Amino acid sequence: MVTLKGNSIYLRALEPNDLEFIYAVENNESIWEVSNTQTPYSRFLIKQYLKNANQDIYEAKQLRLAICKDQDFPAVGLIDLFDFDPKNNRAGVGILIQNQDERNIGIGTEALGLLIQFAFTQLNLHQLYANIDSENKPSLTLFTKFEFQKIGIKKQWNLVNGQYKDEILFQLINHQL
Repeated sequence: MVTLKGNSIYLRALEPNDLEFIYAVENNESIWEVSNTQTPYSRFLIKQYLKNANQDIYEAKQLRLAICKDQDFPAVGLIDLFDFDPKNNRAGVGILIQNQDERNIGIGTEALGLLIQFAFTQLNLHQLYANIDSENKPSLTLFTKFEFQKIGIKKQWNLVNGQYKDEILFQLINHQL
């Protein structure tokens, strides 16, 4: 099981008791636009997903970790490596802190820092990328804090509430390799 510890948070592998947390996150319509979700998920489907969450990143092409604030185990967010491409040594990154009152207090910053370090040192990735809505100021600030570079704008990329929104593609190259 993957566990990455920081100063005030840690990242851990998903566990069966994360079912209700993931159910709440995946069925929160207010965040569907950032996760490209269009329909609700059943507890059954999430339970099946959790049964397979122990797959190796090379098999699943994804690594989803729970973001936890303390040792009593409950998750406050999720952070992902997705579209893992070992041939080209790259992966996408996504992050979500569930509750509004736990955002903008450093949890996301610490989680992203831990994931970047893991991706570059343990997985030997050459690059990470993120797709961010052009109006998502907190995510734009977070990723630029880690020197992700804006490499392009996908014009009118996502249809949200009847309006097309631009999506910005950010990239971080590991220059230590």
